[in-house]
Parts: sequence; C-alpha cells; structure tokens
Amino acid sequence: MTLSAADTIVQLTALIGANAVIGEAGRMAPYLNEPRKRFHQQAAAVTLPASIEQVQSILRWANENGVGIIPQGGNTGLVGAQVPLRGDEVIVSLARLDHIRAIDTAAGTMTAEAGVILENAHKAAEAQGMIFPLWLGSQGSARIGGLLSSNAGGVNVLAYGNARELTMGVEAVLADGRLYRGLNSLKKDNTGYDLKDLLVGAEGTLGIITAATLKLFPKPEDYETALISIPGPEAALTLFQLLRGRIGGRLNAFEIIPHLGLDMQLRHGMLDRDPSAGPSPWYALIEVSRMAGGAPGALMEAIEAAFADNLIDNAVFAESLGDRTRMWAFREQMSEVQSKEGASIKHDVSVPIAAVPQLIAEGSAAAERLVPGIRPVPFGHMGDGNIHFNFSQPVGADAKAFMAQADEILHEAIYEIVLRLGGSVSAEHGIGQLKTDLLKQVKDPVALDMMRAIKTALDPRGILNPGKMLG
Repeated sequence: MTLSAADTIVQLTALIGANAVIGEAGRMAPYLNEPRKRFHQQAAAVTLPASIEQVQSILRWANENGVGIIPQGGNTGLVGAQVPLRGDEVIVSLARLDHIRAIDTAAGTMTAEAGVILENAHKAAEAQGMIFPLWLGSQGSARIGGLLSSNAGGVNVLAYGNARELTMGVEAVLADGRLYRGLNSLKKDNTGYDLKDLLVGAEGTLGIITAATLKLFPKPEDYETALISIPGPEAALTLFQLLRGRIGGRLNAFEIIPHLGLDMQLRHGMLDRDPSAGPSPWYALIEVSRMAGGAPGALMEAIEAAFADNLIDNAVFAESLGDRTRMWAFREQMSEVQSKEGASIKHDVSVPIAAVPQLIAEGSAAAERLVPGIRPVPFGHMGDGNIHFNFSQPVGADAKAFMAQADEILHEAIYEIVLRLGGSVSAEHGIGQLKTDLLKQVKDPVALDMMRAIKTALDPRGILNPGKMLG
C-alpha cells in the first residue's frame, strides 16, 4: 500500500525525531528549487539525519515501504538529480553530516563527511599546509557527497583529475540500510572490484555516500596566473600544447573564454574593471603552480616563447591577489552573466582536446544557421576538452519564444557534432533527470545493460533516486 504524505511524515518523525523531518511546503522549498529552475515537483518530506545510523534507519524504512529516496548535498546540481521527479519521494539532506573526521598530512588524505561544504574542506586542508584541489564556482555551497555523486570536475582537472580521481575510498549506506565501510586510504589494493568507483558518479542511484577519504596535495608556495589574448580556439590548442610541453604537471588550468563573455560582464557591472590586456576575440586563462623551492617565472618564459612563435597577440600577468581574483571571477561568472542576457541554451559536452576548435567552429555555424542572431558563448576547460557550449538569445528576442523555437533543434545539432567527434554529451554535470532519454540514445546498449544489472543488484526495489540516470 502506498503511504500518504501525512503517514510518511508521522512514520519518519517516529523514526528519527521531529527536528529531523520537514513536511511543510514552505520550509521544503529550498530543497526543491534547483539552480536552473527547470524541475518543479513537491516531495513527501525532507529529512535531515544527524548520524549515519539515522541514514540507515531511513533507508531500511524506505526499502520496506517502497518509498523513493533522493539524496541531496548542497542542491547545486544542474541536471535535476537532487530534486524530486514524481512528487512522492523523500529527500535525504546530508547537510548535518558535516564533520571532517581526520586529516593525515603524511598520507596526504582527508576523511570528510558528505555534508562538508567544499570551501570548508579547502580551509581545513590549507590550515595543515595542504590543498584539496577540487575548485568550482559553487564551492561555497556545494557539499562533498553531492560533488562525489556527480563526479564533479572544476577548473583543476588538468593537473589533479576529477572527483573520482581525488577519491581514495567511500563510506555509503545501501538501499537496504547496510553500511559499506570503504574508507580506504591505500594507494594499492587489488582485492576485487573497485566499488568506490561505482558509487562515485552514480548520482545516488546505487547508495548514499556518507563520507569519503580524499586526496590532499602539498600547498603551492605561489601561483602564476595570466590572461592571454588569442585569435581563436585553434591558437589556444597550439598554445596549450606548447605550455604542456614546457611546464608539464604544474600547468593547473587552461580555460578559454570568448570576448562576448567579457563584454557581457562589463556591461552588467560584474567586474570592477577589464582584467585583460585589451580587446581580443578570445582569451585563455592560464595558471601554473610553484612549489616551495621552485624557481618563479615558468609561465612567463613559456608565454615569451609563444610570443616568439607568433601564437598569441597580448597577455597580462596577475601581479597581486586582486588581479588573480579578478581574472578568475571573469571565468567563474560566465554562467551567471548569461542569465542577465535573457534565455540561454546550455550544453556540458566534451570532445578529444584536438577536436575542440572543430567543435566550436561547427557548433557555432550550425546554431547561427538554425537561429539567425543567436549568440554562441562557448567557454571552459580547454585543457581537458570539456566545453560549456552555451547560446544566448538574440538581442531583443522574446525569451519564451526563443526557447520554444531553439531548445530542441540546437541540442540535436550540437550533440550530433559532439558524437561525430568522439565526445560525450555530459562531461561533468551528470545525467540526472535532464538527460535520461538522451543517455538511452547515445550510450552503448551493452553498457546500458551492465548499468541496469548493477542497479538491480544493489537496489532491487528501485528506491534510490528513482527515474534518474537510467530513467
């Protein structure tokens, strides 16, 4: 028998206490409204467990009663994995599981609970002379559990890898309430399947991550940061190859941004001044780390070589923390500024690095052909092939009419190019409820069968994030 919302609240309250259950629509609203405002469903209840045992109790109860469970971290996800799909699910917020259990500087690890805010993890690591190098725009609200569940990327993937590569082990509650104790800190452990890698990136469909052992790295003594004026993505690719050859693993970030992005931010007063060396069709934001005892000037020498080879037009180097902060604000505000320009159609895609210029050229041409006046705004992680290929509405266009006309045809055009170039339709944002149909279209059928088999084995009643990822 299906439980009513009222019965759900009564039973959960008896199970974990009234202070851990929210049933009023107004108080639930912050947990239901995701950043892009694409999905709007109620939940039967929101729970805020304060212990691993309470998470286990909730899942045992849900499994017995066939109630859908939605794990939620900081609610910063962009594909709707962390919010309701049907309207009768129970959200399990991990916000109260926010302790850093241990930091081992010798081993280079941190054990953090799922509710730890990423920025707080950064501060804890830096207090010990270390860094946790997962950096992204939402780090002031994103939480460790959600970041791992979505296998978040960020701007430092080039040097340190994505969330999966930064995770050594996880602790997770399974659908039936059992606790998987996998907080491994070993660099070598060949004792069977890597279950950690199944849970990281599973978007809460296989278990609820409650804690993780994360990799820490020595804190650099300084950073060398520059904003380079370049003629286009082809020059960016050549410059990236030159820098990688000269600087190697110290090349932390290589981001590309079109001039339109700078123009938008200056127009809306989002930057106190222009951080560039002057107008340019494109910019490359580059950062290199310098460890203690290392000689400064590696980036400057590489850029001088690029000038000598006529690869770049101009450059400005950060001479203060303010300069560096302004340059990174330019990059990190790219998504936000598009909302100030009206409707925006977004794609989180990746292709082999060498194919990035072709993706941008073909994708921009296709969009302009389909929707005259559309404004392509491709930007992102040139160093790992992940481009946020976004399109702002034509100036003066009606937002609703633009989305109704262009949303579906643009997705089809861009994804066709991405797949033809050997890329992925979801680089770092995940599948959630936004791309379930798309996944079925593009994923290898054998891979889908394997994923369904794993899901059925670990969650036979289908209570964990029902309808997400696999539909």
